[in-house]
Amino acid sequence: MSLYKKKQQEQNTSLVFGKRNYQFFLLSIGVVALGFILMMGTEDIYSFTKITLAPLVVVIGFALGVVSILIKPKNSGKS
Repeated sequence: MSLYKKKQQEQNTSLVFGKRNYQFFLLSIGVVALGFILMMGTEDIYSFTKITLAPLVVVIGFALGVVSILIKPKNSGKS
């Protein structure tokens, strides 16, 4: 059993996604947050920003999140 644990510890652990995936995911979180910030406010409730622009920005942010999951990480030359 101890030999099995040593082999597990020797294996290189890598992240599930690449750096580019995490960057896109953080960008998507920022875009969604921007969309919700655009929805806030005390202005007219039927303004263009709240009714059209903010929901569109939120949907784009969610779509970017899906893209960040589906995008293939670049190979770094390792086998």
